[in-house]
Amino acid sequence: MEKTLSLSLASRAPKLDERPLEKRVGLIILATDHTTEPDFQRMVASDRIGIYVARIHYANPVTPENLRAMQPSLTTAAGLILPDEQLDVIMYSCTSASVVIGDEQVTAAIHASKPNVPVVTPTAAAVKGLHALGARRISVLTPYTLETSRPMADYFAESGFTIDRFTCLGLTDDREMARIGSDEIIAFAREAMAEKSDALFISCTAVRAASVAARIEDAIGKPVVTSNLATAWACLRLCGDDEHRPQLGRLMTLPMAGA
Repeated sequence: MEKTLSLSLASRAPKLDERPLEKRVGLIILATDHTTEPDFQRMVASDRIGIYVARIHYANPVTPENLRAMQPSLTTAAGLILPDEQLDVIMYSCTSASVVIGDEQVTAAIHASKPNVPVVTPTAAAVKGLHALGARRISVLTPYTLETSRPMADYFAESGFTIDRFTCLGLTDDREMARIGSDEIIAFAREAMAEKSDALFISCTAVRAASVAARIEDAIGKPVVTSNLATAWACLRLCGDDEHRPQLGRLMTLPMAGA
């Protein structure tokens, strides 16, 4: 007859830290996104800052209609990130959708589940990043079609920038956008940069441009802001992290106004 294993309860309950990590960054990303999580693990996550992710349904192709269709999912997604716990910032990781939905509408939808938390969108973060770099004239590179790029051109023009050159790659599937290689991104960035522009903005959280931003800056001799570089910078600054990371690009050496 087998002997019954004796189990015992510890003499006291364990002491608990207030949080497993000091700061919490929530990410709302597309179901098809290959790039944002690796970028944030590389640029933002640390033994002080944790990254917590919710994915939302998204159906290609990348069109204004399909992008706008994500808006109703934002409230639910935000509520699924550590329910009933406070986050230090939430980032919605879609640049083109932030344009067609609107930064304020994205923020309102997230606040319906997570009130008072700072909300970062790639578009608003890019504007702040370009301002921090002192850019007034910009060139823009997007992987989108002309139809999807037009609202973005309007967004940056309405934000006060002079757009010297706006280049579109004509892709319609964000999974293909994530497969553009580093050398190709650098080559297209060279072509997209107008000589008189102060900086280059590379749109789309799917494009792996943040990983080569410093190389692009060396190639064109001007600052570069990418969607994921801008949001990572904004999230770090909102978490009180002001460390200079020049290896990631010039933006990562600058403070963010209001952070």
